[in-house]
Amino acid sequence: MTDTQPRAEPPPPAVEELAPHRSLRQDVWRQFKRHKGGVVGLFVLVVIVVATIFGPYVWTIDPFLIETANGSAPPSLDHPLGTDNLGRDVLARLLAGGRISLSVGFAAMVFGLILGTAIGVLAGYFRRLDGLLMRLTDLFLALPILPLLLVVILVFRESLKERFGPELGIFLLVVFIIGVTSWMQTARVVRGEVLAIKQQEFVLAARSIGSRNRNVVLRHILPNVLSPVMVSAALGVATAIITESALSFLGLGFPAAFPTWGRLLFDANNYIQISPVRVIAPGIMISVTVMCVNFIGDALRDALDPKLRSR
Repeated sequence: MTDTQPRAEPPPPAVEELAPHRSLRQDVWRQFKRHKGGVVGLFVLVVIVVATIFGPYVWTIDPFLIETANGSAPPSLDHPLGTDNLGRDVLARLLAGGRISLSVGFAAMVFGLILGTAIGVLAGYFRRLDGLLMRLTDLFLALPILPLLLVVILVFRESLKERFGPELGIFLLVVFIIGVTSWMQTARVVRGEVLAIKQQEFVLAARSIGSRNRNVVLRHILPNVLSPVMVSAALGVATAIITESALSFLGLGFPAAFPTWGRLLFDANNYIQISPVRVIAPGIMISVTVMCVNFIGDALRDALDPKLRSR
């Protein structure tokens, strides 16, 4: 006797749910958050930037107000970080100096980044320019940076001060000289990336259909080298802040009327035994800012690495 009842078909295999789509920005931020030092560094740097921008509106003491009768006062409720030898509030000058130091750092970073990226892209994409631009890069790498900075500032500072004013003239000179001596590493990194990217299929396809070199560079090459450029940008801020502080500490940066963190160190050099907080406070601000920027650079390097993002 045959079995006429239909056999039950096995259930279809379970379909695995697809993971939700994440954009490149979400992947980068997800990997960035795994780097504890980068997250802490970003938070502290944001606090420092916000404090230097909005702090003078909260702490309204004039950083340039001279009260010689209250000179070299110790920390108190009226002056949390004390006063300098001329009676000026150290906290107010620290906040005012942070604006200039951070402005110099970011402006010099942008200038050096644009210059280094342009030279790196041109050297990597155009073979006939590679030798010339790389030898120029090697020449700048061989120059003694600090003596060069000192000579250029001594030669051009007075003429720029007369033309643009004491603050803007020195600002432009410091930003230019730091930017023009800090582009070399970015250029070498970008050149290496361009040499690899221009051999990819999408670049060869764009060139095969007759795309202009300008369009290939702007639409295909440049967007794909932004990862190392962003890391260089983070590290360039730290280099610019340290260089500006060194110049101001040597007395060749901004004049005394415009305090920066390096200038505050220079002014407090002779009063370290009387008022050590005048040296400690700007030194801590420089150190913490540079450490935060370095941590952010490390986190960006890991977050922009496709091998780490895929984990």
